[in-house]
Amino acid sequence: MLLLRRIIRVRQQSSVFAHGFSESPLKSLRYSSTSSEIASSPKSASPDSHSVKPENDEKPVIVLFENHGFSKTQISEIVKKFPQVLSANPEKTLLPKLLFFQSKGLSSPEIAKLVCCFPSILMRSLDRKIIPAFDYIQELLQTEKKTIASIKRCFCLLTWDLQIYARPNVETLIQIGVPDSNIATILHYQPRVFLINAVRFKEIVEEVKEMGFNPLRLNFVIAVLAMRAMSKSTWRKKVEIYKKWGWSEEEILFAFRRHPWCMMASEDKINGVMDFFVNKIGYEISYIAKRPALISHSLKKRIVPRGSVYQVLLSKGLIKKDVNLPFLFEATETQFLDKFIDSHKKLIPGLLNLYKEKLEDAKR
Repeated sequence: MLLLRRIIRVRQQSSVFAHGFSESPLKSLRYSSTSSEIASSPKSASPDSHSVKPENDEKPVIVLFENHGFSKTQISEIVKKFPQVLSANPEKTLLPKLLFFQSKGLSSPEIAKLVCCFPSILMRSLDRKIIPAFDYIQELLQTEKKTIASIKRCFCLLTWDLQIYARPNVETLIQIGVPDSNIATILHYQPRVFLINAVRFKEIVEEVKEMGFNPLRLNFVIAVLAMRAMSKSTWRKKVEIYKKWGWSEEEILFAFRRHPWCMMASEDKINGVMDFFVNKIGYEISYIAKRPALISHSLKKRIVPRGSVYQVLLSKGLIKKDVNLPFLFEATETQFLDKFIDSHKKLIPGLLNLYKEKLEDAKR
């Protein structure tokens, strides 16, 4: 029992989530620690389950990792990346973090993955760094489930001081009227967008506003994400690629406003998709510019297989060239099979096999 008392002492403070918000959490932006009562966790109740007992002269730290499901390969990787961990006190420094992650619903494999990616997290203060970071994310997302999901998408969130890096960027969006729900959505699915210098983030937000995006629409934060994900030089290169395919600056801006993800595609992807639609399918450049969502689909897994079916049907006169092309590529697998393959399988028995062959090619 004495060991358990020494292992973890988590402050119990009044939680903003226990009492609710008098207004939107994103508007109040008040910080309050919501430290978990790790010591009361059923998984941490038994002394034998967490005590570090060195055997065969193994280092206590190694034994601790092994007892918590880390493989030898993972342990070796952690030590290689962060050898200082071997000098850490397993009970006082390492175990409390593992138990905190466990108490928040992360599985042993997920905890091992987190530590392998960012082993230095084990040396960060639980009370002053890790818990405040977790609490801030939960303050914005309002549920622990979404918070865990966000962290799983970007484990490095817990290694940043979010009060310094994320909060100013969130406040920038609030000040220009971006809805709380849109901020929460982008944090939930693309949390890395906020981990950037506040000055640069403001520049991006201003550029997006100047492009004509409405801060009230979700596309605004998606555009911020797109521009934050690349350097200015990379942005210019992609603009030049679209210009080489005949798009005007007005068409590029129109496409970006309509579907910001079109600028997230790699240079090779843009060239490949444009080549397929223009040179193989025979569509006008302006047609694609007005339907930029087509560029976001996987070239090998969707565009080529479905485009091949389209070419066969067109050659047989079973569909017209002005068929709803976006639907052909955006339809679910069931919808695509039903409308473009099953309905024509009597006239073209090998159509399904052709489609499957193209899908198999994508796996190679």
